[in-house]
Amino acid sequence: MAEKILIVDDDVDTLRLVGLMLQRQGYQIVAATNGQQGISKAVEEQPDLVLLDVMMPDMDGYEVTRRLRQNLATANLPILMFTAKTQLDDKVAGFEVGADDYLTKPTHPTELQAHVKALLARAGSREKRKETETQQANLIGILSARGGLGVSTLAINLAAGLFSRTQAEVGLAELVPGQGTLGLDLGLTNQKALVKFLSGAPSDITREQVRKALVPHISGVKLLLASDRPSDIHLVSQVVQYEAILDQLASLMRYAVLDLGSGLLPFAQKLLPRCNEVVIVLEGVPNTILHTRELIKELAKLGIKKEAVTVALNNRIRSDTQLPASVVQDKLEHPIAVTLTPAPELLTQATRMQTAAILCQPDGVTAKQILKLVDHLIQNENKEA
Repeated sequence: MAEKILIVDDDVDTLRLVGLMLQRQGYQIVAATNGQQGISKAVEEQPDLVLLDVMMPDMDGYEVTRRLRQNLATANLPILMFTAKTQLDDKVAGFEVGADDYLTKPTHPTELQAHVKALLARAGSREKRKETETQQANLIGILSARGGLGVSTLAINLAAGLFSRTQAEVGLAELVPGQGTLGLDLGLTNQKALVKFLSGAPSDITREQVRKALVPHISGVKLLLASDRPSDIHLVSQVVQYEAILDQLASLMRYAVLDLGSGLLPFAQKLLPRCNEVVIVLEGVPNTILHTRELIKELAKLGIKKEAVTVALNNRIRSDTQLPASVVQDKLEHPIAVTLTPAPELLTQATRMQTAAILCQPDGVTAKQILKLVDHLIQNENKEA
């Protein structure tokens, strides 16, 4: 298979010229016209080498390199900086943020080819690197004591927030067949992959099959969605298949958000102890608080430590009957990490735009609340490390 090179440059003429030169040498070319797009494509495409311009308007090559090096999925990608700058200090700055090599524009095709070959030989092929990958996802399970509390809505927004914060590979698996809502909300209907996996043999659930089943979304998150056919609910008892799915997701992602639905379904009881973090969603209503307190006790019986349980208070509607966070926390006997204020208009807008709410209003109150939860989970991850 031809080695893949990602070229990131805001100059379309340079993209075309350099891409043509490398294509003639037998390389597969992927192009990005700005820094943010370059980071996303590096995560998605996993190229063998990144050819990166320094001078770009939105995000310069130094910052792109810094973010690629901070991302586990792209930390080891060879990076060849390509720029019109000739000052020694500029080259030093490139090496300091993690560039592997440096070329000055304009360059002769023979010189470009020599540098590319040397870097690829040093790093090895992409397939060889994948054989030695040991990446295991940070698993985040989301559930509630009863249905209708906004678990799926929080799951997609949390996943989108994780991608926004880290630019890492983030997956979201909606795991209750027959009760899928995200596919309908995001315009991704007729999702059959989860049902197919659960209906087949565990040995058929391979890394490559799960990779192919993941649906990319504009939020940057890759999705494994549940069906909306009610009769599929019987598949929740296919525990061995669920474990096989989780094994493959964990090897493909930096973060895997698991929408576990409500209650403690058979597969959830098996998957929850494997989660690094468990997020419980509740609302400020007395009966729901009681149910949630019992749920936390049940999680403890599964061996899940109290500090691994994060509670999100989701006030879905504007109502004086809902208790304030301080009262909910006292009655629950567990800390509340974040309180989500009612935003029905925003959620309606998100459904209409088929995306996550935090992307509709990235500077809004809801986005800040979701990102507070994201930061809390990232801090917990760093403590564990």
